[in-house]
Amino acid sequence: MPTRKLFLALLSSFAILLFFFFISFSIRLNFSSTTSLSNNTILLPGATQMNTQFTLLIGIFTRPGNFDRRRFLRLVYGIQSTPIAHIDVKFIFCNITNTEQQFFVALEIMRFNDIIILNCSENMNSGKTYTYFSTLPQILVTHYDYVMKADDDVYLRLAPLASSLHPLPRVDLYYGFVIPCPSMNAFVHYMSGMGFVLSWDLVEWIGRSNIPVNNTYGPEDKLVGQWLNLGNKAKNRFSAKPRMYDYPGTNGRCSHELIPDTIGVHRLKKWEQWIDVLRFFNVTKQLQPSRLYNVSFD
Repeated sequence: MPTRKLFLALLSSFAILLFFFFISFSIRLNFSSTTSLSNNTILLPGATQMNTQFTLLIGIFTRPGNFDRRRFLRLVYGIQSTPIAHIDVKFIFCNITNTEQQFFVALEIMRFNDIIILNCSENMNSGKTYTYFSTLPQILVTHYDYVMKADDDVYLRLAPLASSLHPLPRVDLYYGFVIPCPSMNAFVHYMSGMGFVLSWDLVEWIGRSNIPVNNTYGPEDKLVGQWLNLGNKAKNRFSAKPRMYDYPGTNGRCSHELIPDTIGVHRLKKWEQWIDVLRFFNVTKQLQPSRLYNVSFD
């Protein structure tokens, strides 16, 4: 009888140990499965992972001496964010030959680290765009999903831009405002230089193909379209019209009135035009009243 009681006691202890082992193993397995996902992924039924965030580099073409414009654009883009994309904004120009500009740009780089200086002579239609795209794969440590070229007189709304790009393919993509102005066919002609997007594989292709390197002089946005056509590239093309456009009254049929779901407004040459656009989109709406401000902001 004592032997039977001892056997039952041992059996009971073994069952308890087995139960705790099973619980511990389940917790560890669940923790391992959860932490194996990055912060940018979600687990869907069937253990399917889907990337919820993409990366975009916006290169704003400007000139070394445009200090005021860069200071202003840092404010414009610094107050914007979106949870679905990591967006870096960089200012792009060629070699600096002016000693004063070299000094001030050096201070900008130390403070903001948002400038890329290309190995070229400053120009608009003599190869700067080619140098930009072909240089990026050589100088960037990691690549982006998308790369954008934009003018410094365009206002980009980052959240609508990201929402527009989010469902699109990550490869062989060419996105922007298709020219000519009345056209809605993204597969005819080319995307306006106001701001167009290429997927990273096309950026790499520009850097290694003989097609772009032998055709770099002329309207830069038109040339990009020619490169892609000659290379049989950019099977995925998307026009952001009417959400990208020129400021009202500045460029005929490329212009129209400001609309709420705007992605980008181009040809903002004057400060009053910038103010008009920023007021339309109420960019200061999140500014909270404070006794520190002896002024009422409209």
